[in-house]
Amino acid sequence: MEEKKNILTYEGLKRYEDELHELKVVRRKEVAQKIKEAREQGDLSENAEYDAAKDEQRDIEARIEELEKILKNVEVIADEDVTSDAINIGCTVVIKDLEEGDTETYSIVGSTEANSLMGKISNESPVGKALIGAVVGDVVNVMTPAGEFQYEVLEIRKTNQG
Repeated sequence: MEEKKNILTYEGLKRYEDELHELKVVRRKEVAQKIKEAREQGDLSENAEYDAAKDEQRDIEARIEELEKILKNVEVIADEDVTSDAINIGCTVVIKDLEEGDTETYSIVGSTEANSLMGKISNESPVGKALIGAVVGDVVNVMTPAGEFQYEVLEIRKTNQG
């Protein structure tokens, strides 16, 4: 079975590469130094600093492995491939909830970049999936676990991709 492509915007790719570099070059050395200092204190069986440093090391190595796995199978959405004609990954959209009357702004990203608190929704989420391909003026129906919603597409623009 072929591994699923991790779709990223250029901005997302850069953020993951920077985080990976920081973890490998800076954080690994910092935690190795903490472990070394804790070892020098003697008895490791009751050394909280040693245990904390080993936990931190384990977390760093797990995140490095996760980032390498994401970046190994990445597909970057190039800025020139994104248009503001129809909604796709790399677009920022303004939609209006037809029931509530509220407007919301979202950036459409691949699932690995999704962060609803930052207004980044996945192309695989119910709202993202329904919006893909829509144009300004379209009304889309979205089935979510909370029920059915209707949104009108008010604006589509390219997300600033650095």
